[in-house]
Amino acid sequence: MNDFFDQIQIYQKSVEKALALWLPDETLPPRNLHEAMRYSVLAEGKRIRPILVYATGQAFDVELENLNGQACAVEIIHAYSLIHDDLPSMDNDDLRRGRPTCHRAFGEATAILAGDALQTLAFQIIASDPKIKVDDSQRLKMIQTLARASGSQGMAGGQAIDLAAVGKKLDISELENMHTHKTGALIKASAEIGALSTNKRNDALFSAISDYAKYIGIAFQVKDDILDIESDTSTLGKPQGSDESMNKPTYPNLLGLEGAKEMAHKLHHKAIKCLDVFDEKAKMLREIADYIINRSK
Repeated sequence: MNDFFDQIQIYQKSVEKALALWLPDETLPPRNLHEAMRYSVLAEGKRIRPILVYATGQAFDVELENLNGQACAVEIIHAYSLIHDDLPSMDNDDLRRGRPTCHRAFGEATAILAGDALQTLAFQIIASDPKIKVDDSQRLKMIQTLARASGSQGMAGGQAIDLAAVGKKLDISELENMHTHKTGALIKASAEIGALSTNKRNDALFSAISDYAKYIGIAFQVKDDILDIESDTSTLGKPQGSDESMNKPTYPNLLGLEGAKEMAHKLHHKAIKCLDVFDEKAKMLREIADYIINRSK
């Protein structure tokens, strides 16, 4: 397992170095906006989405340096979503990644603008990065994949469903639909973008990766719900028990804690099964699935 975490650190360092270069320098005007963007993106995080870009891309024989732009793009979209998710008009959270949320540190107006600017930067990176070695049609598919995962049929739509569900009792299919959009869409897109990072398209392998990422995307959210009960604020880097305090529907609330754990393991099994069509090149993807359901934060 040490080899796994060594590789994870390589991925994390690679994306963090690239992010620092792509983000506007905080000395450039408007300084407050650029400081807020860097503050939110460069804060310590798991980097699960970039890790999926790298691991999937390398399973398709793409070099690490030719995946940095794509990895940055998905992490920047994720950071923008967290900024907006934390706003007073949404979840009204004060803590993110172990420090004050963007709107607490820079004010609500600047936080909204930082999220907006990050969203557009993500697409700029994929559209313009010369190290993404694919033809124009493949690059366009990446942009389409990220746009769909971020919009009303993906993450933004999932957040809308989430806000409307506060205080309501959802059944399992409604809850899964919400998280397939809110959390799962960008995780699935991250793996798909990694697979799109080569001109050697293999539809069967792409379909397997897409299904794998669909299952781990839901498993990730189930585990998050479990950690919201079992972990603590200092470990999570965000308020523990916030879902319960806001009366949000969760998997443990619907299935019970043990039922939620069982569901996470079933999703993990399905994800691993999807990788049967791959050889040892998918070893990291298998270990990422293990990590997602065994993590402590």
